[in-house]
Amino acid sequence: MDINNDKHYISKDIEAVITSFNQGSMILEAVRSLCNQTTLPARIIIVDDGSTDKNSINILNNIKLDSNIPVPVTVLQQPNGGVSAARNTGIRRAQTPMVLVLDGDDRLEPSYIEQVSHILRDNPSMIAASSWMHTFGVLDATVCPCGGNIAAFLARNCCPATHILRREVWKQCGGYDESMRCGFEDWDFFLSMLETMPDTHIGIVERRLINYRTAPASSNVKSMSKRLNLMHFIIEKHINAYREHVTEAILGIESTSISRLYGWESEILHTINIKHTLSKVSDDFIEHPSYGDGGMAAAVRIASSHK
Repeated sequence: MDINNDKHYISKDIEAVITSFNQGSMILEAVRSLCNQTTLPARIIIVDDGSTDKNSINILNNIKLDSNIPVPVTVLQQPNGGVSAARNTGIRRAQTPMVLVLDGDDRLEPSYIEQVSHILRDNPSMIAASSWMHTFGVLDATVCPCGGNIAAFLARNCCPATHILRREVWKQCGGYDESMRCGFEDWDFFLSMLETMPDTHIGIVERRLINYRTAPASSNVKSMSKRLNLMHFIIEKHINAYREHVTEAILGIESTSISRLYGWESEILHTINIKHTLSKVSDDFIEHPSYGDGGMAAAVRIASSHK
């Protein structure tokens, strides 16, 4: 493994947990990104969630024997139980007060641990922290989650799945919900932590320090087809928090809807202005605008611009 070992500082209060399932050489990229941190974790714990691919298993076995890795590596193998179970297994094995959670198909910029752990250490009321993301693969973009308190998280997930957490809070909230195997398990976990520790928040370093792999068949994309069912589960599970912060939750969701509606309106106007044919969905929207959610007002603005 190609590792730059110059001028690295090992943080004795952070261990890293990587979850892996049939990820082949991608797990090498994740491990390499940890080994090239300006602040190294005290240990790397890889939890293999029942991989069946021989190449992936061989790569994990080679990682265990790689003497070039600058910190101890523990590889745990267990029957497939989903990412929540794998994360819990890894965090349970960790012994440090802070734990970095990293998916096996993502990578970190070299200063991730240094910068993210810094804001955690400086803010006792911060229970977890992460950063902005650079997506690669099928999408090249910058994603800017905002972090925040529980009111912010009731409307949407405001933190990447890759983050550094305080292990004591993970323990107090019961960890990740292992029944959640269809997505949104990280959002649910953040809500559980914020409920368990009132008057706390989750922080974000406003720099692209996570390289997040995107693919058409990723679990994140697939989970969107079940979004309403998953949101129903989350609302029912955290119903007391939603009752307490119902205004903030509804307004947060509404602000997202308004932003997307204005974006669609702008795109329709642009299409009309350059005299291109509208898509069937957009054409149907003009003919039958939705009511009560700002849709009719948007259709009126679009029609008025051409009168």
